[in-house]
Amino acid sequence: MPTNDPRPTKAVRREDARAKALALRQEQERKAKRNRLLAIGGLVAAVAVLGAVVFAIVRQGAERAEAYGTVQYGGGADGLVVPAVDEVEGPSVAEGGAIPVSAAGVGEAAEGTTVTVYFDFMCPYCGQFDAANGAELEQLAAQEGITVEYRPISFLDGTSQGTFYSTRAANALAVVAEEDPEHMVAFMTALYDNQPEEGSSGLSDTEIAEIATEAGVPAAVTEQFTATVDGTFEVTTDDGTEEREGTWRTYSPWVAAATQQAETDLGGISTPSVLIDGVKWEGDLYTPGPLTEAVLAAAAGAQG
Repeated sequence: MPTNDPRPTKAVRREDARAKALALRQEQERKAKRNRLLAIGGLVAAVAVLGAVVFAIVRQGAERAEAYGTVQYGGGADGLVVPAVDEVEGPSVAEGGAIPVSAAGVGEAAEGTTVTVYFDFMCPYCGQFDAANGAELEQLAAQEGITVEYRPISFLDGTSQGTFYSTRAANALAVVAEEDPEHMVAFMTALYDNQPEEGSSGLSDTEIAEIATEAGVPAAVTEQFTATVDGTFEVTTDDGTEEREGTWRTYSPWVAAATQQAETDLGGISTPSVLIDGVKWEGDLYTPGPLTEAVLAAAAGAQG
């Protein structure tokens, strides 16, 4: 339809274009400012979350340091001098770093064949070994002329996030061996049945005590799992050897010494390690049967 409105002049069209361009720039600047503010806000929030996480980790570390600071012999001090196993007080049923079990009972070695097991309660392969062989080792120990030596060690302490689970579990086993030996093997099996993942914080002291109770260990014994003793230890320094005082779980020195002895015995620690009459057995550790057959063959050879 024809119109009488005059067509905008070139100057008017130019001003309209400028106005639109200005409005567009202003809108873009508003969006950019909003995006910057959102980005800054997100960064601030992320920093706050990170700070909270770091704070929680630091606090957790401090809490664990306080809760488990009296677990290890010498507190894990740099340059710690670990004594020989015959220089520390272990369970009365122990011989060196081993707890022998035979038909005569816990702490009694039989004349004949000895099967020795080095293990760490945090080691997953030790759990697999016990699942395959634990019951068979009990049956072997019940036979005349066969001794099973259990050697708990703690070389995986550093994998339990500052709770020293390996030492705590080994110490608890030593307490049971001393105070309630008839339930020692059952307690050991129960710990494996409830084995925590390697790299986790492990079972709490309360959980260890509950597992022991379910295995038949009296409360008067489980209460001693967290008992501590005071003593002295030595560290090497640039100026020589220095004696210090400390507090630790009752059998922590024995566990540390047994771990060092295992390093010497085995030429480097690997768990589980099994010896038959002092010779490392290289057979299948994770299938029921082969180990029993090897032990029985050794026992038959010894009797022959």
